Amino acid sequence: MTWKLSLCRSAGVALALLAWAGGSHAQADEARAKQIIGGSCFLCHGPDGESASEVFPRLSAQNAEYIAKQLENFKSGKRKSSAMSSMVANLSSDEMAALGRFYASRPPHQEAAKDQQLAAVGQYLYHSGNKLSGVPACASCHGKEGAGSAALPRLAGQHAGYIQAQLKQFSQRERTNDNAVMHTVVEKMTALEMSAVSEYLSGK
Repeated sequence: MTWKLSLCRSAGVALALLAWAGGSHAQADEARAKQIIGGSCFLCHGPDGESASEVFPRLSAQNAEYIAKQLENFKSGKRKSSAMSSMVANLSSDEMAALGRFYASRPPHQEAAKDQQLAAVGQYLYHSGNKLSGVPACASCHGKEGAGSAALPRLAGQHAGYIQAQLKQFSQRERTNDNAVMHTVVEKMTALEMSAVSEYLSGK
């Protein structure tokens, strides 16, 4: 019986040490992310990923793996951006992952769409697509709430102008990462449909 108690205590101590080490690592992770953000990212994206300009995406509540992937793509040149390529040039994969986790932990942006009528059109397109032109429902990949997944971006609460700009880049083949499906989808969308879907998602 004594050895069983001893074994239980040892296991308890080991678990406590693992929890402490994990918490310690997470704190260091967040501290490093904040240091990087304070050095450059905040200028465009804000200290918590709440960018004020539609030119720059909101990163708060964005999926961690998706952010890390985009940063890797900017660094490798797979995703083109003269501004971002220089920002990520010296970041390690671990630092990119830390940034992703930090932004993912921030609360999502919540604000009503500015143009409710346009958003209503966008809502229909997002959930049902356009059967006449062959545009599939966005929700089939990005989810009913626009939350995306590890591989796909969170679109809910994003700037309408930013989403629209990315859709245009896909349609014009200017954005060449994440393009396996997006090029074939967006090439069927009209400018009005892009605007409507973007407006709807901005208010999610």
